Amino acid sequence: MKKREPISTIMTKNIHVVQIEDKLTDAQEIVRKYGVRHVPVVHNKNLIGIISKTDLSRLTFSNIFEGQDEADEAVLDMLTLSQVMSHKPRVIKADDSIRHVAEILAVEEFHALPVVDPDDELKLVGIVTTTDVIRYLLEQY
Repeated sequence: MKKREPISTIMTKNIHVVQIEDKLTDAQEIVRKYGVRHVPVVHNKNLIGIISKTDLSRLTFSNIFEGQDEADEAVLDMLTLSQVMSHKPRVIKADDSIRHVAEILAVEEFHALPVVDPDDELKLVGIVTTTDVIRYLLEQY
């Protein structure tokens, strides 16, 4: 097993993001269309937050009751991304080791972490999830 393998080797680089001015329904569409569970929120390409599938599910009823799509849309239209997202999310740098990131995920109980440029902690360059780390570990055995 490689002990200093950087997270940049397993992170997702082609990430789907929403702008802070976008609607919650835009984030929900990214979750549905691309099957992702976490969507970084940016302003002028700088990371300012993250919103998860769980955050969005807590606001909707269609998972519980059939035919509630219109109610869901009304709720999502009443709120903004800024009201629902996690502000100033925990980030990791692209040159952090996979081991270090695995420790963060295990101890701090995150499911995804935005990856930023080592020289610019606002510049989003990727995202890594617990699934990415588990897949990497499985490849080692």
